[in-house]
Amino acid sequence: MDHPRLPSTEAVVGAIREAARAYGRDIEVTHDIGADRSGRRLSAGAFAVADPDGSLPHEAYVELSGGAPRIAVEVFSEGDATVTVEDIPFQDLPRDAVPAFLRAVLGDLAHVKGRFLPPGWWLVVPLPGDETYKELVIGPGLTPWLSSRVR
Repeated sequence: MDHPRLPSTEAVVGAIREAARAYGRDIEVTHDIGADRSGRRLSAGAFAVADPDGSLPHEAYVELSGGAPRIAVEVFSEGDATVTVEDIPFQDLPRDAVPAFLRAVLGDLAHVKGRFLPPGWWLVVPLPGDETYKELVIGPGLTPWLSSRVR
């Protein structure tokens, strides 16, 4: 599915802020700017601030607060993101899909599918169109929020 193009990390953070505001959630943002502060910048070399092309990579870590579920978003300068919902990481999401992903989770479209025996619970997040993300729920059990989403 085509998502609105979010050309920068700051654009993604702004879209996350809008989605959070629409659902009455607050956010806290930590910015890491420069190759020396970016977690995945190995090509820049030791003590380098800029990438070899002269650009400054910009990453952000965003936590949503003020309700359930617990959500954190890591936005990477390479154009992808990791959204963690109730300690379940959805890695390598296109950053353009992050706002729709958050709206699906906060708008009660996300659900848990699976069976008790054999064990296997999956958190499923459907986005508009035919795009769906799902991740295995790993851990001792379902959190109250995940339990309330079982279908």
